[in-house]
Amino acid sequence: MRGAIFDLDGTLADTAADLLSAANAVLTPLGLPKLELARDKSFAGRGGRSMIRRSLSMCKIPPEDAEADMIAADLYPGLLRAYEGRLAEETRLYNGVVDCLDVLEATGWRLGVCTNKPERLAVMLLDRLGVLNRFGAVLGADSLPIRKPDPEHLFETARRSGARPDLCVMLGDTQTDLLTARAAGVPCVLTSFGFADGPVNDLTPDAVVDHFDEIAAVLERLCPLPAKTA
Repeated sequence: MRGAIFDLDGTLADTAADLLSAANAVLTPLGLPKLELARDKSFAGRGGRSMIRRSLSMCKIPPEDAEADMIAADLYPGLLRAYEGRLAEETRLYNGVVDCLDVLEATGWRLGVCTNKPERLAVMLLDRLGVLNRFGAVLGADSLPIRKPDPEHLFETARRSGARPDLCVMLGDTQTDLLTARAAGVPCVLTSFGFADGPVNDLTPDAVVDHFDEIAAVLERLCPLPAKTA
C-alpha cells in the first residue's frame, strides 16, 4: 500500500500563533523579548527551544551559546504546559485538508503523521481539529529514540500506517522534511504556505503545492501504483 506521510505544523495546520503565544507566556514574565507572528513565524516550526533561543538572540545571547542552551532547557517544560493550555485557540487546518484526505483514502493511500512535535500534543491537537481518526499512525519527536530527519522516523510511521516504506511520499513545509525524504529515498512535496524561512522552491523538492486540492494529483504522479504482475 502507498503511504502519504504528513508533517503537522505548517503542513496540515497553521499552529504558529498558538506556538508563539505559548513561548511568550514563559518569555515575558522574565522580561525577555516577545516573539511576533509577522516576524518570527518561521521559528514556530523549529520547536520550543528554538523559539526561546530566538528571543534570547534579541538580547545578544547567541542561539548556540551555552547560556542559551541552559535557559532554553529551563523554560521548555513551562512552554509545553502553556502550549497545552491553548493548543487550538487559533490553530486551524489549512483550507482543503479534509477534502484532500477524503480523496486519498478513496484511492487507497494509507495516511500517517510524522512530526517533531511531542506525540501526546500532536495526538491531542489532531483530535481537537477533528482529524485524528483519519491517520493510521501519529509519531512525534519522542515516539522513537530518533526523530526527523532520521529516515527511520518516516519509515516507522509508514509501517504503522499500513504502508510500504518504499512506496511513500513525505509531505512537509521545511528543509527538515526534505532531508527526511532524501535520506529515506522517497519523494518530497513541500507546501508554499508553511513555516519555511525562505522560498521552498529553492530547496528543490520533487513538488511544491500552493493548496491542498493539488496534492492528490501530485502524489499520483510521484508515486504511481505499481504495475500488477500476471
